[in-house]
Amino acid sequence: MKLSTLISEDCSKAAVLFNSKKRILQYISELAQQKIPSANQHEILEALLCREKLGSTGIGKGIAIPHGRLPGLNNIVAIILVNQQAIPFDAYDDRNVDIFVALIVPDGENKQHLETLASIAGKLNNKAFCKRLRQASNDSELHQVLVEFDK
Repeated sequence: MKLSTLISEDCSKAAVLFNSKKRILQYISELAQQKIPSANQHEILEALLCREKLGSTGIGKGIAIPHGRLPGLNNIVAIILVNQQAIPFDAYDDRNVDIFVALIVPDGENKQHLETLASIAGKLNNKAFCKRLRQASNDSELHQVLVEFDK
């Protein structure tokens, strides 16, 4: 799966600055709502928070993949954010998180959801890729990193 086709440039946000888990999830909800006009920001945020209540989506090494299911959605909406500073996110390795790849997925699309999560986690296991993501100074540069590593 190519991240550069899953995540559009307008959903690639470099050097953002948030200081809490809740605030970063709110921002993700704001961005996702722009892609899902039929949903409101509150229901997107609730979907993300419901998933976090089951256990943190912080997968370690400064990375989190927050995700939630939304009824009535036809396609996956994906967003990448790189925060200027790593923030507490209850990751399993207790490290703070600065790379966030968020997914809003159609309710009931379990197989597609799991395949997408696995693909993203695999790509984020590449240290060079993560280093380049962290070095991106603007949104366009961040998206270009996705394109380069998809080749």
